Parts: sequence; structure tokens; C-alpha cells
Amino acid sequence: MLGEILTAIVTPFKRDGAVDLQAFRALAAHLVDSGSDGLVVTGTTGESPTLTDDERFALYEAAVDEVGERATVIAGTGTYSTAHSVHLTARAHELGVHGFLVVTPYYNKPPVRGIVRHFQEIAAVTDRPIVAYNIPARVVTNLETEAIAQLAELPSVRAVKQANPDLGQARAIFELGLDLYAGDDDLVHPFLEVGGRGGVCVHTHVVGPQVKEMVRRYRDGDIEGARALDRELAPSIELLRVAVNPIAIKCALNLLGHEVGGHRLPLVEATDEEREAVRGCLERLGLLTPATV
Repeated sequence: MLGEILTAIVTPFKRDGAVDLQAFRALAAHLVDSGSDGLVVTGTTGESPTLTDDERFALYEAAVDEVGERATVIAGTGTYSTAHSVHLTARAHELGVHGFLVVTPYYNKPPVRGIVRHFQEIAAVTDRPIVAYNIPARVVTNLETEAIAQLAELPSVRAVKQANPDLGQARAIFELGLDLYAGDDDLVHPFLEVGGRGGVCVHTHVVGPQVKEMVRRYRDGDIEGARALDRELAPSIELLRVAVNPIAIKCALNLLGHEVGGHRLPLVEATDEEREAVRGCLERLGLLTPATV
């Protein structure tokens, strides 16, 4: 439907803090050339909470124009506000995106019936696929299987990005007939084993071809080969844990020559210590030559 490997693309910024659309286009093309079947634009990795609506729309338009004919473009349009989410979704639909990532409403912990209404209102303005994003560590509430089953009754809700390591719930999502995407990068391989489609990933900014190959091996029945490659990717998972996302991955991209700039507050630059830890992970992955003393 939307692909197996979807990269939650960072939003590059210029030195003055403005969105750098030229760098965004270059990175989008690079990611699609490097194994990504699609891009999630303005997800949390894209620093969506600090983007204006006009900036979001400019990014959707640029993504569709740059890679929309050879990859899917999924707009991260979920916010706490249902009305705002509906507005973002309707406009992104007009701009030609292929699908939407909608996170569970956060912070205020609405009851399940409110969450279902939230998705119903969003689904009313598009007939394109919606990926429900369940990330209890960030939104406090875990969407239980019964709640996901209610969302599955909506024709537009076609998939779940599951950032919860509960393999039983992951299997249940698959059995509901929904596409299951790993919402944490270390869950891609375990989720494949319970019927997963792939992942909405961050580490694929730097190891996209390897992750794509891991999925291919698994699909081809080379289970041990997939597991071996998954183990080799361990430094890419460690990289993401150096600092809160997207600080570490932006640091990695800048070290690799992809000029994505810095962050908008309250996110801040990687410290010297964090930068060296990121560099070490990239060296272990074979992406940077170890520095000589």
C-alpha cells in the first residue's frame, strides 16, 4: 500500500532557522535512492511541533514534486486538536500526498471514544490511507487492541505504526487486517516475524539500503540472513539513543555531508561528547573512516 521502508524525514533548517526546502528536496531524493519506499513528512522527527502550517504545506508540496512519482509521501497531520488535524489533513490531501500519519491525541489523555471520534473526523476529509500512530511512551496512553479494532472499522485507517514492543499486540494488529509498521527501529525485524509490513524508521537516513536488504532477505525466506543483518545494524540503534530524536540523526547526517542544519528550540545541538558518540557509531557501521591519532 504505502511501502515497506518509510523514513520519517528530518526537516533541514538554514542558519537563520528558516526551513531549507532545497536541502529537504536533496535529502528526500537521496533517501528514495537509498531504499526508502516512502517518506513521512512532518513527523516528530521532522520537528513538526515547531513548524507553521504554511511550512508544513510547503514541505508536502516539495516532497510530492521531488519524489512523489517514485515513492509515497505520507503527511504527519496528527495533533492534539481534532480541528487542526482535520485542517492539515484536508490541505495535505489537496497537495497530493499519498497517505497520512495520525498520532494518538497526546497529553490530555482523552478516553477511547474521544480518540475514535478524532480519527473519524480526520477520515471524513480523505479517502487516502491513514496510519494510526500508537506511541505510548510519548502520548502516555496505549491504544489497546480493542481500541485499534474500532479504528480498523474506518475504511481509511489501513495501518498502524506501533511503537510498543508488545509482540502479542503487534500480532493482533496484523490479524485485524491492518498493515503493521514498526514504530521503533529495533522492532522492524521482530515485527516481520509476526506479520509486519516494515517500519517507519529514523535510522534509514543512514542505513536505508541495509534495512531494505534485511526485509528482502526475510521475504525471500532467508530468515538467518535477515537476523544476521539485523545484528549488524546494532550501531544504528545505538546511534539513535545517544540523544533524543532527532538530535542524534541530524548530527549523523551533518557528519556524513548532508547539510540539514540545526534545530528549533526547545531542541538543541548535540554536545561534543554526543557528536563523538554518533561518530563512533557511524565508524562501526563503516560509514565514516575512523579518525587517526
